[in-house]
Amino acid sequence: MQHTVAKDVIISGVGLHSGCESILTIKPAEANTGIIFKRIDIEEKPEIKAIYSNVVDTKNCTCIGDNKGNIVSTIEHLMAALCILEIDNALIEINNPEVPIMDGSALPFYKAIKQAGTQQQSSAKKLLKILRPTMFVDEKGAITELTPADNFCIKFEIEFPSKIVGKQKFEDIINDQVFEQNIAMCRTFCEKYQVDYLKSIGLIKGGSLDNAVVLDGENILNEGGFRTPNECVNHKVIDAIGDMFTAGYKILGKLTASKSGHYHNNQILRTLFDNPDNYEITEG
Repeated sequence: MQHTVAKDVIISGVGLHSGCESILTIKPAEANTGIIFKRIDIEEKPEIKAIYSNVVDTKNCTCIGDNKGNIVSTIEHLMAALCILEIDNALIEINNPEVPIMDGSALPFYKAIKQAGTQQQSSAKKLLKILRPTMFVDEKGAITELTPADNFCIKFEIEFPSKIVGKQKFEDIINDQVFEQNIAMCRTFCEKYQVDYLKSIGLIKGGSLDNAVVLDGENILNEGGFRTPNECVNHKVIDAIGDMFTAGYKILGKLTASKSGHYHNNQILRTLFDNPDNYEITEG
């Protein structure tokens, strides 16, 4: 059956780019609502559904928007937590164009929602079943592919020049146990030169070692280093889970990704939904 949150969940933290405090409240919503973000800091209080067709920017994060230019950015870590905890319907009130970055992982969202609990609803859960292979490849050879499977699973490969990161692989079924033990705590990562540049143009005002793994050459600037040996690829899996949930349904299928990111995750969904023969919506 479909589920929503059992009670209001209030989460606050710093917006990565603005540096301003961002407060969001995850509220229960009726069956078949989906995930809706509501900008309560704007007079009209616009509502934006977290659906792939509303994604307006994929540079450094996933950003949804409406036709009036209202946006909510960096939704992917929260969306991953909602997906794993089987939250089909929620109204998320937010006072900022950015979801708080927290510690750069999905763990704070996951813990808060899990502690609040879920409420079963009277309508059957709808699933997106992949019927035939669908692929998106960009001009640099980055690949995302969705193929039929009996559950939701991900195979992800990354390769970076840095020896600290290098080649990393992840492949597993995506469920609550795997997410909690191996994925949820993995933080976003970047090179120090990227941080320096973004700060120089007035971005990531809220960025710090408290919410990202920062690499400087062959050194990790964060005390304690990586949380897990494959933290970088596992964080890309968080992003992929959250981005795939913008399909509007939990997926029955396998996502295979290589050297890809938010843009590719959005494009594979657009490619999938372009042809009704690629999928079916089932109840489960």
